[in-house]
Amino acid sequence: MKFEQGVPVQWVAEFTGAKLVGNTTQMATGINEIHKVTNGDISFVDFEKYYNACLNSAATIIIINKEVECPEGKTLLVTADPFSAYVKLVKHFRPFEPANKMISDTAVIGEGTHLQPGVFVGNNVRIGSNCLIHPNVTIYDHTVIGDNVIIHAGTVLGADAFYFKRRKDREMQYDKMESCGRVIIEDNVEIGAGCTIDKGVSGDTIIGAGSKLDNHIHVGHGAVIGKNCLFAAQVGIGGKAIIEDEVILWGQVGVSKDLVVGKGAVVMAQSGVPASIEGGRSYFGSPVGEARPKMKELAWIKRIPELWEKVYGNKDI
Repeated sequence: MKFEQGVPVQWVAEFTGAKLVGNTTQMATGINEIHKVTNGDISFVDFEKYYNACLNSAATIIIINKEVECPEGKTLLVTADPFSAYVKLVKHFRPFEPANKMISDTAVIGEGTHLQPGVFVGNNVRIGSNCLIHPNVTIYDHTVIGDNVIIHAGTVLGADAFYFKRRKDREMQYDKMESCGRVIIEDNVEIGAGCTIDKGVSGDTIIGAGSKLDNHIHVGHGAVIGKNCLFAAQVGIGGKAIIEDEVILWGQVGVSKDLVVGKGAVVMAQSGVPASIEGGRSYFGSPVGEARPKMKELAWIKRIPELWEKVYGNKDI
């Protein structure tokens, strides 16, 4: 998320109760997770094994729970609980705005776009031209929809990220990571009925131009779906996954978080993708492997009883 205008790091330190280390005169221009940061962004780190990645990232201001050597040109905000400081900033710069009508006065809706009865359009939403939004679609605040988009009944765009920090020393163990990202639907996308597409924690969840989603599909926070992808029913995409252009995921495929599915990959129904896979190939199974060798493996597995009997007769294993 980018701020409307730069914020002095001195103010950020005072607001979060953090100790200021390093460059004390620069301006913060946004807030972001480590994988999305750009110059001027605030990020946070609270596990030592991630210190180097965060300190050497593009983030300019880093909220951290230990005073360490500050990289040249950066600012450290040292506090015992970086997670809570980060959430406090999100709530300040992207506060909850209650709705008082079905279509917000701050929404911008393009020429030729038709909203069926029961559609909810939140604050600061932008919808392009010649779109068709079917009944009971819910479009949360700050969502951006391009031109010629079709969204079928009951779909929800922009719900909060499923992201929590576990606190084992508390009765209420899960602290919510407040979301300040967006959902962006590019031109010529069609989204089926009953889909849920979560906004990013601080960046954007993106559905690329020309992609088509069937019914009952879930896309997790911060995922980036490429152009001209095709997803069949009940596909689930984990947070921050990157699905490159022209990928086909058939029914009930599950894709884990923080991985890449390469351009033109095809994943067959009911497969599970736990790690990155190369493009231009067909995959099957859970965990997935290339489809043809995986099918051969299954054929041999089915022959195990027959082979056992040939070698050992009717003896038990």
